[in-house]
Amino acid sequence: MTIEMNSQLGSIDVSTEVVATIAGGAAVDCYGIVGMASQKQIKDGLSEILGRDNFSRGVVIREADEGIHIDMYIIVSYGTKISEVAYNVQSKVKYQLQQMLGLTVDSVNVYVQGVRVAQS
Repeated sequence: MTIEMNSQLGSIDVSTEVVATIAGGAAVDCYGIVGMASQKQIKDGLSEILGRDNFSRGVVIREADEGIHIDMYIIVSYGTKISEVAYNVQSKVKYQLQQMLGLTVDSVNVYVQGVRVAQS
């Protein structure tokens, strides 16, 4: 599936995998994020932190008539304020996609799949 963007010079097709990778990379850079989680965790019952090469596996891109919606499955660090972390993820993902692709995202839904305690 691709997202089509039109400009005065022609059209550009961007794969949803590319959008998901950019969104996942932006999310992992936020303070308080331990990593991305698999969206299948609800079915599997397993808590799996995905590595840096799997940014897109914790991200679902939905394209509807009214716009683009992104669902992000994250794991946060213990002791951080979850609402602030989620807000920062939403803001950074929207900003990065606007800056890198010129893509306007209508909503970024953040699903916290777990909390990890830092190992010392």
